Amino acid sequence: MWLHAEVLTVADIPRYWGGQTPDRIALIDQQGTATFAQLDSASSRVANALIGHGVPARSNIGFLGKNSARYFELLFGVAKAGCAMAALNWRLAIAELVPIIEDAQCPLVFVDREFVSVVETIARQCAQPFEIVVFDSNSSDPQALDAWLAAVDDADPQLRIHPLDTAVLIYTSGTTGKPKGVELTHRAFDAMRLCEHLSGAYDWRPGDMMLTVMPVFHLVGTGLSLQALYNGAGITILPMLDPGKALALIQRDRPTICALVPTAIQMLIDHPDAKTTDFSSLRLMMYAGAPITAALLRRALVETGCQFMQFYGASESLGPLTLLRPDQHDPDDEPKLRSCGKPLPEIEIRIRDPDGYDLPDGQPGELWIRGPTIFRSYWRQPEATAAVLKDGWYRTGDAGYRDAEGFIYLVDRVKDMIVTGGENVYSAEVEQALARHPAVHSCVVIGLPDPKWGEKVTAVIVLAPDLKATAQEITAHCRELLAGYKIPKSVFFTDALPLGGTGKILKRAVREQYRQAFAD
Repeated sequence: MWLHAEVLTVADIPRYWGGQTPDRIALIDQQGTATFAQLDSASSRVANALIGHGVPARSNIGFLGKNSARYFELLFGVAKAGCAMAALNWRLAIAELVPIIEDAQCPLVFVDREFVSVVETIARQCAQPFEIVVFDSNSSDPQALDAWLAAVDDADPQLRIHPLDTAVLIYTSGTTGKPKGVELTHRAFDAMRLCEHLSGAYDWRPGDMMLTVMPVFHLVGTGLSLQALYNGAGITILPMLDPGKALALIQRDRPTICALVPTAIQMLIDHPDAKTTDFSSLRLMMYAGAPITAALLRRALVETGCQFMQFYGASESLGPLTLLRPDQHDPDDEPKLRSCGKPLPEIEIRIRDPDGYDLPDGQPGELWIRGPTIFRSYWRQPEATAAVLKDGWYRTGDAGYRDAEGFIYLVDRVKDMIVTGGENVYSAEVEQALARHPAVHSCVVIGLPDPKWGEKVTAVIVLAPDLKATAQEITAHCRELLAGYKIPKSVFFTDALPLGGTGKILKRAVREQYRQAFAD
């Protein structure tokens, strides 16, 4: 649905549903439940406290903590106060967090008790002072946040918020240099809901409940949770990715929708408790970050009994740009599963060469995106913004192609493309071939320096439990599926691959590890 008149800003979500369905459960976490009326009231108190403490409108308010109901109370309160929420990656080192908080110019940071010492150390190193407000998502005892809120009431401040004001500031990982704060506006959130509404792919129903597993410092964690709450659905919240605990929440809270990455789906159904978990409440599993293999989809369809829908997006696009719909998830049509689907209504995607010229169907190039959901700018980084925003188009840095039916296929990050012997090799294509070997549980393909080829295609593989394979068997398998220059020249086996907060493989970390090993 698109609440085009009732919900114009993020702040309007708890206001609207607090009036329409006040007793419906909005949030569930380890501390209990909160209705939409309670969420509306709690967020208004947060807003009044921010205003009363003199926090200027349009400030960026920091948050350091794992997923919790408190985060959403604070998020909506920050929005009602006319400010933007900047959820910080708690996995980062102090040395990485200091420049982010300084860049965001946060006058205040909400911090979960688990990370108080981290924030106090950051405060001593930051050139700009900021207030610290502590809460404890693991305890219902009185806490500093309660005292901070004690002198304010829950009357909605009803500040006028401009649609082009920033609602959420998401910091990129900084894999290409200085971390960038992606400014996502209230209007972009509104436009995203319109695109989803026009797509006809989403079937929100009364009583829906989403399982929030992905970290809120990623857009998947915050963005999809806001999508659920916008549609009047509740969310049951897991502090961080933990397959066993996710299965327990599925059993306890009976969510109807969940969003994961394929590696996390694999972890979920591989967990011993999966065999005794009742998945019957789940209607839809949304996933992103990578295509799903036919073998994993076939197994997941049987074991969970729900439908699957893939989306492709980026922090800079706020949410899904393309959808591979449930009816397009046919395990017997493996080529189609490699697609991330077709663009949503109002979203334009062009495949272009380095000079910005459109490429024909089937030819890989960089994805350029245009639509009403694109971010406004990188906070305080006009040069970085100008490098990716061109006449309304956003240059994603993702390489892919379009087939004759209009389906989009991602093949790599442009910067991750391997150039070997003058030929371009996209790691995703090689990874998909490797994944078809029955002994391959997970894998990543990188380019390593080579005096003869410039770069050599290198595979790093985790084998499935109780299965074995040699490097020679792996390359022989690839030879049946790939051109000779795409076949890995080196194959390494490892017990585990590094994963990010969403469960996605950290290719950069693998590349750095192996390049360093060979440099030594």
